[in-house]
Amino acid sequence: MADINSVAPAGWESAKGSAAPSMSKKFTFDRYGVTREFLDRVADLSEEDGYHPNISFGTTYVNITIDARDGETLGNADRAFAEAVDRLARIDD
Repeated sequence: MADINSVAPAGWESAKGSAAPSMSKKFTFDRYGVTREFLDRVADLSEEDGYHPNISFGTTYVNITIDARDGETLGNADRAFAEAVDRLARIDD
């Protein structure tokens, strides 16, 4: 199994409670409208990529967990998805 630190981009942490290796990150926003726009962009990315992460959210935050696609090891595709999510969050900066 790959070390989470060698795959996960900065700010992503090893997620607990998942059967497969995973990484997670919490994104925070100033208001619900911005949170919703981010969620919509993540949904579009997921449709394009064919991968759907686990998402939980509230008015001003979104938690995203990316599980290893193969169920065993976090790989380059998982890292690329996390980096794409990070770019989507920066659109609102």
